[in-house]
Amino acid sequence: MELSEKPTYCGTMKWLNYHHLLYFWTVAKEGGVTRASRKLRLSHSTVSGQIHQLEETLGVQLFRRVGRGLKLTDRGRTVFGYADEIFSLGNELLDAVNDRQVGRPLRLVVGVADVLPKAIVCQMLAPIHSLSEPVWLVLHEDKPEHLMDELVTHELDVMLSDAPAGPAAGRGLQNHLLGESGLSFMGIPRLAEVAGADFPRSLGEVPLLLPTANTTLRQQLDHWLADRGLQPRVAAEIEDSALMKAFGAQGMGIFPVPSLIGDTVAKRYGVTEAGRTDEVRARFYAVAVARRMRHPAVVAICEGALAGASSAGAGGPT
Repeated sequence: MELSEKPTYCGTMKWLNYHHLLYFWTVAKEGGVTRASRKLRLSHSTVSGQIHQLEETLGVQLFRRVGRGLKLTDRGRTVFGYADEIFSLGNELLDAVNDRQVGRPLRLVVGVADVLPKAIVCQMLAPIHSLSEPVWLVLHEDKPEHLMDELVTHELDVMLSDAPAGPAAGRGLQNHLLGESGLSFMGIPRLAEVAGADFPRSLGEVPLLLPTANTTLRQQLDHWLADRGLQPRVAAEIEDSALMKAFGAQGMGIFPVPSLIGDTVAKRYGVTEAGRTDEVRARFYAVAVARRMRHPAVVAICEGALAGASSAGAGGPT
């Protein structure tokens, strides 16, 4: 991107030196001045001096020293988010003017909340395979709160989650409900027969495998069980949904899954359904910074529907 060398002023508008912003952005991306200097082919002192000038212009400290390295301050993270958006827009502008190179894949960086079942993630991403251009998919799995930070700093294009981003999560995040589903309680046939005899009251007669207390689904389940006066025999609390299914397949307990993937889970793990409820709802969201909602692959995800899921209330950002 060409950046003006000479500051100009329009009325009382402050001038922002975009070269300084570029050097700051590169240091933040590369993780230090030394690596950024190599990439920019400038001296260490030049890059450091330009960043100090940017801090003086903005009136804030952008980095703080941690050991021998640098870490963004809170204000620095905010500036980095804007800088990332500015330079991303510049690249989009060049693509729009010069037309997309033929055969060049469309890059999509997706953050996946670690509590989501893998089969659900595959369904959520299925619409991108129908795009007319190839997609280069990059997946990062992590805890939702960490992924939120990466969304705000534009390291991700979109996050797939079981819960929407709240107002405090970050600047300009939008939620798109992709669908929702009731729950099925699955287990090996011996346990499923006992649990299903007088469902849901008979859930108290079998060991249960439940999500950990920090998950949205667990909080709903606790309320649902308490409302029915049930005191579950919790055999394990498991954060990873795939691990929960693996333990369930070994007969360790009955476990909940979204009903829309109940048949898939039954075939893959050799378990059967003891019962189901629509009073506890697993919900699935795409979360992105508002501007990234225009990314063709993100549009495809948001316009797609999860097969077998209820989409009541879906179809628009919140």
